[in-house]
Amino acid sequence: MELTVLCVSFTLLLLLGVPVAFAIGLSSVATILAAGLPIAVVFQKMVGGMQVFSFLAIPFFVFAGELMLYGGIAERIVRFANSMVGHVRGGLGMSNVLGCTLFGGIVGSPVADVSAMGSVMIPLMKKEGYDADYAVNVTTHAALVGALMPTSHNLILFTLATSGLASVSVLGLILAGVVPALILTLCNLGAAYWVAKKRGYPTHGSFPGWAAVATAFAAALPGLLVVVIILGGILSGMFTATESAAIAVGWALLVTVVVYRSLRWHDFMKACAKACKTTGVVLLLIGISAAFGYFLALYEVPQKTGELMKSVSSAPWVIFLMINVLLFVLGTFLDMAPTILICTPIFMPIAMQFGMDPLQFGVVMLINCALGLNTPPVGTVQFVGCAIGEVSVGQVMRTIWPFYGALGLTLILVTYVPAFSTWLPGLLK
Repeated sequence: MELTVLCVSFTLLLLLGVPVAFAIGLSSVATILAAGLPIAVVFQKMVGGMQVFSFLAIPFFVFAGELMLYGGIAERIVRFANSMVGHVRGGLGMSNVLGCTLFGGIVGSPVADVSAMGSVMIPLMKKEGYDADYAVNVTTHAALVGALMPTSHNLILFTLATSGLASVSVLGLILAGVVPALILTLCNLGAAYWVAKKRGYPTHGSFPGWAAVATAFAAALPGLLVVVIILGGILSGMFTATESAAIAVGWALLVTVVVYRSLRWHDFMKACAKACKTTGVVLLLIGISAAFGYFLALYEVPQKTGELMKSVSSAPWVIFLMINVLLFVLGTFLDMAPTILICTPIFMPIAMQFGMDPLQFGVVMLINCALGLNTPPVGTVQFVGCAIGEVSVGQVMRTIWPFYGALGLTLILVTYVPAFSTWLPGLLK
């Protein structure tokens, strides 16, 4: 009865358009009342869920990303990417892919990535004769790589969601995402080139020479070094994964204020306000999801879901396919953070039971969640890109399939070839 109340109330609230955080909280309260337990249990689980030391990394990573966003780093990355591939057919599209990937590695947020890079690249591509739907699709899909990058606070959220299920380190998950991020970038480049060639987009000039590439790289290097500093510092033992977030903020301030001198006081205050708002939303979701997860565990939802899947098939490849399909469907209705916090305790034990490594499952989860960010009705990244490109979601969806194919191919490779996500972390064991 209580489990029915939990699932039905949560689904109805989502269908009524109630924000996800409140839908989770209200369904938890309804379950408490149905079970006859003290309502204080909900608040105890909420507070306990937020009181984790490693969560200090979340506001710092978010703040570092906002500083990079407002600090003028995107333009320098665009020039560097364009100097390398701008001369190829559809070169602006491929430059967009590289630029979004590099900037995503700095800010660690697909939404921030498409906001910054899209504001620069989408109008430029339209001006050069590229169709608006192509410009938006290239930008929004390339921005999704940011979800796998070392500065992504979603990596921290996943390690929280695995508490009590498996030992997953932040460093291990960061390393597990490196090769899949590279594969996704290559697939995005292939999709961008294929569509550009099919539509007959022109080339723009000739290769500027390696001297121009080196000059553009030198200009973008201070911003790009944040990823190297984070990985190098953690691997060398100079600081922990949590402390690396504070280092990222310090480096962002140094680059944007001292090196580039492009961060104005007004932009700094906007970055502070946006970081506070984002952190508040994420921590609220964490707290409420902790209460929701308590009821999922109490009423054995993971075990029952696993039994239902095993009744369909006992073949691991079928189980992994069902997990991917369910995560994709849920990701189209939920944002990235609640999907991670709600679905990880349900599907991770099932995946592990059929031989999937926790780090591999983490990358699979992040890719599925990223795909949901570019799929209506809650496709935040897609909505931002369409607003910048001044094009309808329907028009973009009609030509999105080559880029969906790039994401789908990456997801299949990571799901069925464990080495892509486990090889690099395995080198440190």
